[in-house]
Amino acid sequence: MTIRSTPPRLGGHCRRILAGAISLVLIAGAAHAQQADPATSRSASDLDRVVVTAPDYVPSGSMTATKSGAPLIETPQSISVVTRDQIDLLGFTDVQQAIRYTAGIVGENYGPDLRFDFLTLRGFTPKQYIDGLQAPITTTIFNVGVDLYGFQEVDVLKGPAAVLYGNSPPGGIYNLTSRRAEQTFGGELGVRFGNEDYKQVHGTVTGSLADGLAARATLLYRDRGSQTDHVTGERTYFAPTFTWDIGERTSLTGLAYYQKDANTGETNGYLPAHGTRLGNPNGVIPRSRNLGEPDYNRYDRTQSAIGWDFRHAFNDRVSFQQNAKWYDYQEERLIVYSAGFQADMRTVNRNSYPWAEDVEGMAIDNRFSFGFGQGARHSLLVGYDYRELENFARYGFTAAPPLDAFNPVYGASPIVTPERSIVFNNQRVRQGGLYVQDQIKAGNVVATLSGRYDDVNLHNKQTGNTTRQDEFTWRAGLNYVFDSGWAPYVSYGTSFEPVLGVDSETGEEFKPSTSAQVEAGVKFDARALPAGVRLFATAALYRIQQDNLVSLQSGQTPMSGRQLGEVQVQGAELEVVARIHDRWSINGSYTYTDSEVVRDAAGFAAGAPLPTTPEHKLTGLVDYTLQEGSLAGLGFGLGGRYLSKSAGSLPGQWNPEVIDTKSTMIWDAIVHYDRDNWRFALNATNLFDKEYVGRCSAIANCIYGQGRQLMASVTWRL
Repeated sequence: MTIRSTPPRLGGHCRRILAGAISLVLIAGAAHAQQADPATSRSASDLDRVVVTAPDYVPSGSMTATKSGAPLIETPQSISVVTRDQIDLLGFTDVQQAIRYTAGIVGENYGPDLRFDFLTLRGFTPKQYIDGLQAPITTTIFNVGVDLYGFQEVDVLKGPAAVLYGNSPPGGIYNLTSRRAEQTFGGELGVRFGNEDYKQVHGTVTGSLADGLAARATLLYRDRGSQTDHVTGERTYFAPTFTWDIGERTSLTGLAYYQKDANTGETNGYLPAHGTRLGNPNGVIPRSRNLGEPDYNRYDRTQSAIGWDFRHAFNDRVSFQQNAKWYDYQEERLIVYSAGFQADMRTVNRNSYPWAEDVEGMAIDNRFSFGFGQGARHSLLVGYDYRELENFARYGFTAAPPLDAFNPVYGASPIVTPERSIVFNNQRVRQGGLYVQDQIKAGNVVATLSGRYDDVNLHNKQTGNTTRQDEFTWRAGLNYVFDSGWAPYVSYGTSFEPVLGVDSETGEEFKPSTSAQVEAGVKFDARALPAGVRLFATAALYRIQQDNLVSLQSGQTPMSGRQLGEVQVQGAELEVVARIHDRWSINGSYTYTDSEVVRDAAGFAAGAPLPTTPEHKLTGLVDYTLQEGSLAGLGFGLGGRYLSKSAGSLPGQWNPEVIDTKSTMIWDAIVHYDRDNWRFALNATNLFDKEYVGRCSAIANCIYGQGRQLMASVTWRL
């Protein structure tokens, strides 16, 4: 049985409001830039009145897409960059919030989770990278929940990325770039308070320690509640870094971070579908209801990393760069969770499910860059990266006392904690990859050719078996950059993910799951627009096909079944980021995604869309700051986010009932004031407190989306 809702068409009232707001602001901004108004003809003394600047609000380049720092307009693949200026303006606290106004990706798939960033990129779960190196992801989740405050930007690379990063999902990856040290003294100190008992203090300071040596320290402490009753979350984050200019052509940057999380009361507990997404004769289960055991449930996590970024230029044409990191990640959970209603539709059965996982890993990336050529200029990149990861995950399982979902009484019966004696995963992954990339410029034409060979070694410590899988991936792209700033492009790229296990019918080891994407689009930057107008826009069409899936889920834990799954995703994306005369800030995006399971070896999901992949996503945000007069520095912003319905899961043998979320329209607002070195801001998420279910992954596993969240912050900039 499949339960699906029918949302209003995208051409409804919400779309007209958003489209009208974005169009009016773009037209006003263009007119403001073209006509002879004071902003385009100010004298030197008038320029002093500009009190708020955001020079990096609009991105221009990224190391993530090519590992060469090529301009975005010369990159033959879609990539979105959420800069620190955008993060600060919008008051984002995690990555799944930071991509709210970004095309092609959706977040908060499990509501306002205090631990992880749950994302879906072009229909698939992206893997997390930190400073270009894969994070020590756990067995079940592709990110580590490291705090956003420690990073300068979030890069979302869309589509196959294996040609530079090795095994990766078809939809792409996202990379966090750490804050770096600067020679000029600066930084900030801030506090933030919000509803749900949110309290935070944070700061970062940087400057020169000696000639050629600069350092930075970033610190955050957060103590918060949740929209779920009896839940608290405490986080401590510290990230020191330094940059040593060893010589005129040589530099070494040291990077480290430490983060400790302690959540009590619940992790992100499930609620039954009947009473949240579906009707229940006993009424509606409140959004704040906790069906766990508040005095028992606990989540503890400690993670750290240390590494470096070394760079040396042999001359103007040849250089070398090495990135390296060592990671340590540990988490423990004590969980009592709801497992669904009894016959009376008010008493929920519950289970006790303690879990622990330890992850240790290292990653290193070495690459040489060569520049040569006359008429056709080549930027050649040759690199080899290696990573090693060890996971040890174990759990226990037993029944827990039931609970009345509409009148809960906690602690009525003791909770039994079973031993974590069941090994979920115990494996070592070793991956080495040799890659070559050549970017060729001839006049206005930019051609990008890339190839990579990977050798992946998967050792299952439970069975003693070792699986070796290798794969060649490649990418070819072509851009034509007009002098006006328009750049149409086309590209084709491939990717892969290893699959550990054997075919249940043939007894042969699985092959890697492979994917391919064709993409065409056009990019535009503001080089032909008047001074003071910064803008970057992308429009893209793409098609992804993924093959060799086992029951539609590839992973690194042992699997069984037939390797006959196939998925196809095609879509269109439009995104614009603009900053006009340091007054207007504009973010807008539209995403169309058509996903389908083409073939399922198990025979359950053929024809179904991929989970948490809405067909339509439409977002827009406009912010205006007064730069002159007695109220100079005062700004206001309004944003809207529309998501169409999406499936909560794939149909399967143990999950025949797919429950869709309803379409949702959410509004955000900002008020901020800058004066001298001070910034005061009030950010409102879900301004009108829209109550909606973010996802139902099963009949007993529903999560409400984030309700209204108000955040007041005060920041003093050094």
